[in-house]
Amino acid sequence: MSLAPDIVSVSPAGAPETHILIVDDVPQNLVALEALLAQDGVDILKAGSGAEALELLLRHDVALALLDVQMPEMDGFALAEFMRGSSRTRHVPIIFLTASPNDPARSFKGYDAGAVDFLHKPLDPRVLLGKVNVFIQLHRQRLELKERNERLERSLQLNETMIAVLTHDLRTPLSAISLCAERLVEEADGTPLARTASHVMTSAGRMARMIEQLLDFSRIRSSVLKMDFQKGDLGQVCEDVVAEMRRAHDGLPIGLSICGNLHGVFDVVRIAQAVSNLIGNAVQHGEAGEVNVAAEGVDKDWLEVSVRNAGRIPEPVLGRLFEPFKGSFHPSKGLGLGLYIADQFVRAHGGTLRAENLSSEVCFRLRLPRVGVAAQG
Repeated sequence: MSLAPDIVSVSPAGAPETHILIVDDVPQNLVALEALLAQDGVDILKAGSGAEALELLLRHDVALALLDVQMPEMDGFALAEFMRGSSRTRHVPIIFLTASPNDPARSFKGYDAGAVDFLHKPLDPRVLLGKVNVFIQLHRQRLELKERNERLERSLQLNETMIAVLTHDLRTPLSAISLCAERLVEEADGTPLARTASHVMTSAGRMARMIEQLLDFSRIRSSVLKMDFQKGDLGQVCEDVVAEMRRAHDGLPIGLSICGNLHGVFDVVRIAQAVSNLIGNAVQHGEAGEVNVAAEGVDKDWLEVSVRNAGRIPEPVLGRLFEPFKGSFHPSKGLGLGLYIADQFVRAHGGTLRAENLSSEVCFRLRLPRVGVAAQG
């Protein structure tokens, strides 16, 4: 059989032609079917045997195959089995054509071979043409959907590449701004410029966090995010994060309770970031009042961290909290990536992150295997 590449023909409208394969060992039947099915944008491929049909199937993407059941050497059922055995042709819909009397056992054999329909001769032209047109439209829609998905995928890849490049290049000038802001804060201490210098340093820190989030987002979407599993103490992680958040928010009341054995194997840096994102979300979006963090290690297989704050998440938002760029229901307060990143970090450990509205509080519950899934491997 020839393995020549598929030659893509184009219809007058500019769209690729749709190929239909008809297989019959009687030349007159092929001529009659070709005349019946001829229409703009459709290329009729004719084969007088199963071997010729397989050769055509290797060269063309076929929307539908009309197979005569009774043929010498290779009948329609055998040809259908060959088609179903190849990844290139197993998706092609098959309609069997037969002159034999209606035999349920024979029909079942046809459907077992992969047929979508079984028509008996003499054929009703209107019925056949109607069925064929349905498969032509389905094939064209499938190709259009595939093309749209490919364009969307290319667009997403380009956007993610741009995000990675831009955020990487922004880090250098931002580092200079941060260093200058720290110097201004020191030199302006006790002067009227102290408040302005403090605002500059705070804004630089906020921008640095946004850039880190965008970089993490790019790594996650590009599947290049790596976990560094090591022995750690989740209780100590929570203590460090809470202390840092208290300093960053001028002594904001953040309660912390620790109980049980919180030692495990996990990526200490990533889990610390996940906990920090949860506390930061509670500080930004929660109502005024104390934020409470609890770390529990009473289960022999699981570690858990919960973050609670006064308030309530709107029900329409609750189901979309962990989607990228949608986790923030106050757009002015962030990119909406913090919860998405926290969720992805936890998932990479084989854990779960859930949010729920309690009677008067919002609770985020992070559950982590005591030994992360990658570390187990």
